[in-house]
Amino acid sequence: MQEAETDGGASACLDCRRAGILLHITSLPGPGNIGDLGADAYRFVDFLVASGMRVWQMLPIGPTQDDASPYQAMSVHAGNPRMISVDPVIEKGWLDGYPLDEPDLSDAGRSLALSLSWEGFKERANEDDRSDLADFLARQRFWLGDYALFRALGSEQGGCWWEWPADLRERDPRAMADARNRLSDSIEYLKYEQFLFFRQWVRLKHYANDRGVELFGDMPIFVAHNSAEVWAHPEMFDLRPNGHPRVVAGVPPDYFSETGQRWGNPLYRWDRMREDGFSFWINRMHSKLALFDRVRIDHFRGFEAYWEIPSESETAIEGHWVPSPGDDLFECLHAVFDELPLVAEDLGVITPDVEALRDKYGLPGMRILQFAFSGNPDNPYLPFHYPRNTVVYTGTHDNDTTLGWYLKLDDHTRRYVDYYLGKSREAMPWPLIRCALASRADLAMLPMQDVLALNGEHRMNLPGSTEGNWFWRFSWDQVDDDLAGRLRRRVKMYGRWQ
Repeated sequence: MQEAETDGGASACLDCRRAGILLHITSLPGPGNIGDLGADAYRFVDFLVASGMRVWQMLPIGPTQDDASPYQAMSVHAGNPRMISVDPVIEKGWLDGYPLDEPDLSDAGRSLALSLSWEGFKERANEDDRSDLADFLARQRFWLGDYALFRALGSEQGGCWWEWPADLRERDPRAMADARNRLSDSIEYLKYEQFLFFRQWVRLKHYANDRGVELFGDMPIFVAHNSAEVWAHPEMFDLRPNGHPRVVAGVPPDYFSETGQRWGNPLYRWDRMREDGFSFWINRMHSKLALFDRVRIDHFRGFEAYWEIPSESETAIEGHWVPSPGDDLFECLHAVFDELPLVAEDLGVITPDVEALRDKYGLPGMRILQFAFSGNPDNPYLPFHYPRNTVVYTGTHDNDTTLGWYLKLDDHTRRYVDYYLGKSREAMPWPLIRCALASRADLAMLPMQDVLALNGEHRMNLPGSTEGNWFWRFSWDQVDDDLAGRLRRRVKMYGRWQ
């Protein structure tokens, strides 16, 4: 695999007390089907600044599949084109024959506008824009060609890549050359689409960083089966000759599911990755650090051992733990990137070996306050147990909202929560927000649903389910005039005003 250019990373450790909000881009308000990189993203940065929040955390931003899950993206490098705002291409004057007074910002309307803008770009773009596109194509060549060809073939062939004719499925050189020629127009447009995404993303990141706000991303440990990377580099994954996985990823029974979670992602051929110098991960890390100031690694425990499930099994119960070479991987990454600004998602079944791997590289772990109130003073999620190098959350995208969680507690547990939190006069979720902000953890993250005091109808995801997830959005009408000030006063009170 061709390796990307590399940049030095920031320190993994958190270096001061700060607070932030967890909100995915798609959950922003706006006129389209989902939130995008347009005006509301900038307004949200302004809200963070007014609130004293210095971190904006979001979910993975890759192109999603039919289930809309950001954790099953079609590329580990590409951005989700549905997040592209039409406004900047309108401002550039690249749209002819488009109703600018009443633009259609549905998914179909956005796609039409972006495709028309490509024609306008080719006809009217100035020299600086053309140079920017050429520079983007050169810098991203290590993944962009495979991604664009994969998406173009997907549109032509339909279905998933392992269902395509054998010569396309197995990337026969002659079939690939024919496809690149046959689909050249689609391929060039898909590259342009990514250019727009990255240009808009970098502009937003500069706006946030200039105002003291850090962008905090999320990187799933595993890769979707129907993705450009698995199709382009099948030798790196544990697949059968027909492209189907021999074994798949997931987790054993846990807090979220009595039968565990069968994610279905193909597992890595770690032996091949080690032989290749982990270039897959070096390239992946390069992409993430170009877009984010800090990155959460989802399911960090999989770097010490992963749950291997036979692909024919319908649930995760039949799986077993298999060791993985996380130490070798992180040694290699540190040799390339120096220090890495990563956060380890260390929830679930965590062993001393997982903790040792996390601590060896100084990675902050995570603590979830909704998990803290078992009545056991040894519960590691109680805030007095936190090391400073920790990120504390009231809840995450996989949890119910804090108000929804609180209302569903049995009476005994609810009384214990109230007693622990000092029987606050404030209504939930504010007592738990205060608890997070007051904790020893250097970074406190609050889901936007909790900041808005929303009930369980507004949760983002219900693990183990496939219906109704990932579509939650807030509206500016829900943000009352004093909310930023209320947050700012608490951020100052608990020493998180940085």
